[in-house]
Amino acid sequence: MTISDFSMDFFSLKGKNAIVTGGNTGLGQAFASALAKAGANLFIPSVMDDGGETRALIEAEGVKMEFLKIDITADGAAKTIIDGCVNAYGSVDILVNSAGICKLASVLEFERHHWDPMIDVNLTAAFDLSREAAKRMVPQRSGKIINVCSLFSFLGGQMSPAYAATKHALAGFTKAYADELGQYNIQVNGIAPGYYATEITKVTRSNPETNQRILDHIPANRWGDTLDLMGATVFLASKASDYVNGHLLVVDGGYLVR
Repeated sequence: MTISDFSMDFFSLKGKNAIVTGGNTGLGQAFASALAKAGANLFIPSVMDDGGETRALIEAEGVKMEFLKIDITADGAAKTIIDGCVNAYGSVDILVNSAGICKLASVLEFERHHWDPMIDVNLTAAFDLSREAAKRMVPQRSGKIINVCSLFSFLGGQMSPAYAATKHALAGFTKAYADELGQYNIQVNGIAPGYYATEITKVTRSNPETNQRILDHIPANRWGDTLDLMGATVFLASKASDYVNGHLLVVDGGYLVR
């Protein structure tokens, strides 16, 4: 290929089929909407009800959406999800492991009942789904797996030892899968969001002291908006990133440089 072969079509996801876990709320909804805007059909598994809002956003882009209410940590759930997408659309081309939970407690108060659910949702479910997706992607010699990591893939993180542990592990898992699956034209990368103005950060943002402390650490001097993640998602899901593998794309307004 030469320079003249490049076109904006490299960013198109028309005809692609994507799974986004937790894609009906929060950042997951932004990931799903971004892929839909680029032309992908969506298959969204979640323990929460769709509620119609996400479906309306996605179908407004002229693509299809299937919703499956399921606990992604349940035995056999990963195969059910991957098979569901294939049965609905014929293939799975993109997997975004977006679902995640965070329980807060000090180190001395953090118990197994805090730890175990976070390991199951944030890490083990991503492993199970990626393994099942890879079984479909290897024969077709193409695929994109995007793991939603975090700044805590790089940092410690007070009050959230399990969250930091799972996000560090997810970063390592991303690199391990990239190393092995790259030979099959499958790219495995991560997105690491910084501090975003979402429902989960509402309490932090409402406290003037904690809000300012975080803003003082961000060169952009603002909290992230979900819109800031959408371009990165499309890039990592598209042909434009075919030679990007095992990378963690940090979208944090510069938080880590300060």
